[in-house]
Amino acid sequence: MTGDLATLAGRLAAVRAGIDAACHAAGRDPAEVTLLPVSKTFGADVVAEAAGLGLRRFGENKVQEIQAKAAELAALGLDWVVIGHLQTNKAKTVAAMASEVQSLDRLDLAVALDKALQAPGRAIDVLVQVKTSPEDTKTGLPPDELLPFLDQLKAFHSLRVRGLMTIAEHSEDEGVVRANFRALYQCRNRAQEAGHPLERLSMGMSGDYALAIAEGSTEVRIGSSIFGARNYKH
Repeated sequence: MTGDLATLAGRLAAVRAGIDAACHAAGRDPAEVTLLPVSKTFGADVVAEAAGLGLRRFGENKVQEIQAKAAELAALGLDWVVIGHLQTNKAKTVAAMASEVQSLDRLDLAVALDKALQAPGRAIDVLVQVKTSPEDTKTGLPPDELLPFLDQLKAFHSLRVRGLMTIAEHSEDEGVVRANFRALYQCRNRAQEAGHPLERLSMGMSGDYALAIAEGSTEVRIGSSIFGARNYKH
C-alpha cells in the first residue's frame, strides 16, 4: 500500500471522498449520508487513532469487543453501536454501554433490551434489521413481518426506533445488490405510510456503499476501507 492509503487518515479521507462522489452521482446532498466506521477486530489503539481524527461513533459486531474497548477508551467518551446479530443474554451488557443497536430483529430481543434499559433509566436508538437477501448466512426480520413488528415496538419506550438496516447479498451482479437495498428503501416507505416515522436507512459497506447511496442509504457502515484488512484470528 502506498501514498495516503498507507495511513488511517488517508484511507478515511478517501472513503469520505468516495461517499461525496457517490452522492453527487446520485443527485444527493452528501450531508444526507452518515459514516459509521466499523472497528470490529481492531484494537483499542486503532480506535483511539481514529478518534483522534474526529470519529466518535464506532460499529462493532461482538459485545465482548465493545466491553474491552469501552473500558480501555472510557476517557474518550465514544459511542458504541451494535451492528452484529445480538443474543438476548447480552442485552444487559448492551444496555449498560451501547448507544445504539442496529440489529434488532425479533420480539424477545426487544423485551430483553427494554427490561435491561429500564433499570438504569436509559433509552437507546434502535434500527430494525430486515433480511432483504436470500442468503442463509444473513439474519433479519422478513420484510412482510416488519409492519406488525413496528407496531409491537411501540410498547417499549426505552427503544427509540429510528430506521432500518440491511446487509446486501454478496454478489458481483450490481443489479442484485441494488435490488436488496431498494427493497429496504421500499420497506421504509411502507412503514412511513403506515404511520411509523422512520428516517434512517443503514445500508452499504466497503464493497457496495456507492450502490447503497444510489438506492437511498442514509448511513454506510465502513470497516476495511478505513481500517485496513482484518485479522480475524486476532
